[in-house]
Amino acid sequence: MIHFVDPRAQPSAPVEPYELQWDVDLDTPQVVGVLANGFPDSVPFCDEVGAALARRLPGITVRAWNKGNASAPASDELLDAIAGEVSVCVAAYGH
Repeated sequence: MIHFVDPRAQPSAPVEPYELQWDVDLDTPQVVGVLANGFPDSVPFCDEVGAALARRLPGITVRAWNKGNASAPASDELLDAIAGEVSVCVAAYGH
């Protein structure tokens, strides 16, 4: 007889729905940012994400940044620069 054990625990925190969204209005110029997290290959990955978004949403401009150090948070200066230029930003997370 084989007995399977499910290793997942019950969540200890309540599940919160993800409510962030971007209402795409392609009648006005839109700039989409992609932020690489500094892990190896995060830049080419974000480049591909940006290219896929540009194919899906013709007319957008994609701007890319790299925070450079996967173990450190993005600096306030970098976040301010991104926020000043984009309508929405996709950040790489993990590796």
